[in-house]
Amino acid sequence: MRSRLAVALGPVDAIHPLGGAVWMVEADGRRLVAKSGPGALDEADGLRQLGAAPGAPPVPDVVLVDADLLVTTAVDQMPRSARHDEALGRSLALLHQASYPQWGGGSSWVGACPVDPSSRADGDAFYANRLLDLASRCRLEPVVAPVAARLAELLPAAGPAMVHGDLWWGNVLFGSDSRSWLIDPSVHGGYPEEDLAMLALFGHVPDRMLHSYVEVRPLDHEAELAPHLHVAASGRDDHHLAVAARIRPVGRHGVVMQAHALRQLV
Repeated sequence: MRSRLAVALGPVDAIHPLGGAVWMVEADGRRLVAKSGPGALDEADGLRQLGAAPGAPPVPDVVLVDADLLVTTAVDQMPRSARHDEALGRSLALLHQASYPQWGGGSSWVGACPVDPSSRADGDAFYANRLLDLASRCRLEPVVAPVAARLAELLPAAGPAMVHGDLWWGNVLFGSDSRSWLIDPSVHGGYPEEDLAMLALFGHVPDRMLHSYVEVRPLDHEAELAPHLHVAASGRDDHHLAVAARIRPVGRHGVVMQAHALRQLV
């Protein structure tokens, strides 16, 4: 990795593994993060889209991208504070106010698992396609097919919004500027509740963050289906494919509460 980065960036002063296929790199007086993997091009595109969205959470700059290598600027971090939570709530709501031209898109990879990111004309077609594809890999077609056939009646009537697409807490960095930075996106057209559900699935969502969010974008038509669909469509756990077939739309804030309950499944 060091020699490859030196060819692209010039002399590398230091390189330190951060875990997995990610390294902290010091080169030419800059602190950078290098990440290898098949989804590098998709991730770089997602970072650029988030960076161009007005008011959205900040993201690192893309310095270099190749088919299997992404280099970005590093984010100076500090311990998490109330200001980070409030900033994340506001900026995430502003991101979710941005419309998206189609349903779907995003990365072609979930980890090392290839998925079809093709866009669709409507939300139920996108989610049905993703769910049925993953169900076939898990031999869960008999369980999932009934809910896929009912998505048009189950999902909220709304157009696609820009979503991060993989927003668990490991992809939130608490910057020294008191802003919450986002990394590792799979940006696509979807339901904003996906991002909120993903945060709740992998940790506590502070009340102050939700309060800041709803001041900008009120939550008034959530569906209990959303978190199950997102996790299942991300290919993270076949339990969610089965659970998705047994749920129904619910009222205000149901998505966040249900996402907390979903933590028991993984």
